[in-house]
Amino acid sequence: MESLWAIACLALASTVSGCGVPALSLSEYSERIINGQNAVPGAWPWQVSLQTRSGSHFCGGSLINENWVVTAAHCEFNPYSHVVVLGQYDRGSNTDTVQVKTVAKAITHPSWNGNTFNNDITLLKLSSPAQLGPHVAPVCLPPANLVLPINLPCVTTGWGRTNVNSQALALRLQQVTLPLISLSQCRQYWGSRITSSMLCAGGVGASSCQGDSGGPLVYQNGNVWTLIGIVSWGNSNCNVRVPAIYTRVSECRNWIDFVVARG
Repeated sequence: MESLWAIACLALASTVSGCGVPALSLSEYSERIINGQNAVPGAWPWQVSLQTRSGSHFCGGSLINENWVVTAAHCEFNPYSHVVVLGQYDRGSNTDTVQVKTVAKAITHPSWNGNTFNNDITLLKLSSPAQLGPHVAPVCLPPANLVLPINLPCVTTGWGRTNVNSQALALRLQQVTLPLISLSQCRQYWGSRITSSMLCAGGVGASSCQGDSGGPLVYQNGNVWTLIGIVSWGNSNCNVRVPAIYTRVSECRNWIDFVVARG
């Protein structure tokens, strides 16, 4: 699967009150992660950075309640050598008020397949609860088997590559608005690799890329943001004319509820 890349965009929406509402209300979401733009600090308070203990970012994730983060299975989070950083915006700044959390356990979907990238989702239980506030808040999870309209505008965020000619990761959190596309349209690019547990978005001049993996794909329903996708895979060159693939969170909702309830 050399053509796959580790993009992780997880977007979840939950039925719990108090989720999916940033402290800031934003009126406009423009293009870029590759062709995206700097996010506004605090606009996406569920976005987390998965880092090595020495501080190197390698994947994104989404806070779904004070104890749990969702990310991509292919990020291969290791509780012994990795940490979850909440409340980060500018990775090059010392002024961000961040929470660095160790992880008590990482639970990967039992049907995760590293060859096909099917069921690309892992849940991380934080060793201590996140302190919720303006810059740290959970995203909502979608109901099981949520049906979404084609061309629905969604937002993905992350610190992944911003330039196809450079391996450098973004210092400031990036955001981009992408349309959902149908699985049948997506299969015109990717063929039978696309399954019902995946979502496709983009192909219109912007894209998630390496380093965005595990992060959120969210849509706004009323004034609430819901996580519908997790950045999973795509074109190895981050081609902005090819749709990227996200884990379909609603397909995993029952499993998420089971794991979280079990603690």
